[in-house]
Amino acid sequence: MSETGYQVDSTLPGWMDWVAETNEDNPDLQWPKSINVFDRMRREDPQVKSVLRAVTLPIMRTEWAIDGTGCRPEVVAHIAADLGLPIKGQPPMAPLRTKGRFSFKEFLRLALLFLVYGHSYFEQVYDQTSDPGRTHLAKLAWRPPRTISNIEVARDGGLIAIEQGGLLGSGKVRIKVKDLVAFVHEREGANWLGESLLRSAYKMWILKDRVLRIQALTAERNGLGMPVFTVGEPPEGDFDQMVEWLDAEIKRGLEIVKQARAGEAAGVSLSKGSTFQFVGVSGKLPDTDKPIRYYDEQIARAVLAHFLNLGTETGSWALGSTFANFFTDSLNAVAQNIADVIQQHVIEDLVDLNWGPNEPAPRLVPAAIGEQQQITAEAIKGLIESGAVQVDDGLRAYVRDKFGLPVEDLLPNTPDDAESRELARFVAEVVQKIYLGTDKPVLRQDEAREIIRRAGADITGDGPDVSRMPSTEAEEAA
Repeated sequence: MSETGYQVDSTLPGWMDWVAETNEDNPDLQWPKSINVFDRMRREDPQVKSVLRAVTLPIMRTEWAIDGTGCRPEVVAHIAADLGLPIKGQPPMAPLRTKGRFSFKEFLRLALLFLVYGHSYFEQVYDQTSDPGRTHLAKLAWRPPRTISNIEVARDGGLIAIEQGGLLGSGKVRIKVKDLVAFVHEREGANWLGESLLRSAYKMWILKDRVLRIQALTAERNGLGMPVFTVGEPPEGDFDQMVEWLDAEIKRGLEIVKQARAGEAAGVSLSKGSTFQFVGVSGKLPDTDKPIRYYDEQIARAVLAHFLNLGTETGSWALGSTFANFFTDSLNAVAQNIADVIQQHVIEDLVDLNWGPNEPAPRLVPAAIGEQQQITAEAIKGLIESGAVQVDDGLRAYVRDKFGLPVEDLLPNTPDDAESRELARFVAEVVQKIYLGTDKPVLRQDEAREIIRRAGADITGDGPDVSRMPSTEAEEAA
């Protein structure tokens, strides 16, 4: 059954009336002018820049992984390799070459620009030549908002395609929805332009910009005072001589005022009775710091980043944890939204192309931002002793990575079964015979001990005797 209602009014000229669809009544913020405005906001204002970094950097830094629960290992490995992400619950894979490969971090950085502009579009590009019979993700090519000239939307509000070019006479390029990955912030109905995270902060930013200009002008005009030259009494003489002297003194005083500068060699020569001074403003200058601080507070409040204002004159550090909880909750919501879009339009598309729509698809899961429980050695010990977790290769690899420890040896330190113990003893005996069967030692005691330890054999009790081997380089030379 088809829909009776609609989300897009097909009677409007062209694609649609952007003003009517976005309900934006500010001419400066109507697309595409809004792109330049939001660019200025994030590049010129330190508070806006701090707010955006506070939102984007934790999302970029958190760990993103592929959860393959319920999926075939072949499918999970394919997706993880194409996206360059680790598989949840498995030891980290060996580092791969990054040149010419898909970079998830770079893709994520560009995807997060949908918070600035309201939207960020990518075109899916696949590789079907390097691995015959399989389709791999070559890249997710960013399509900058500045290059988008039109967005086609169906009557029910669904995305059909986007167009690039055509604004300056260049040829148009049309990209269909099946090849697109669309990140749209707070989309409502058929508004595939979205709403910028900075939209609610725009009024505070524009007012702050005006006050900053007033503050700069105030400092420029009144910072050093106004140079004032006062003409003294003219010398005695007839009226014409007095007028001539006054005229010359006024011109001289005007020149002194114009060229007045501070410096080591600065000075001024005055006629008898004349004076020169810098006169400040009478009364009190307007306090522009207070409204600027207020506007900064409101800009941070727009994204729940109240903690950026702590330490100035707003709130106390005791409120920091409360503010941070609200903020991290909002970050987790944004990260989950991004994960959902990637899941539907990247991962599931890849699985469909390779194994069909009935194949279970692994999930993209971002680690929780601002987790409450800190991972410590004591916490891990408690979890192991309580039986909540079991020590396995994945846990050992995680702990070593978490605390910056060296990578675990490939050979075990202790044998796990009788066969391993027998093999370790054989290795130790071979090492011992190599030493005893030669006239000149080929191994020092410390080298032999290390080989035996790596093999997992015991060097005490009835284990191999290494005491006859030289223990140091000096003994070896002797």
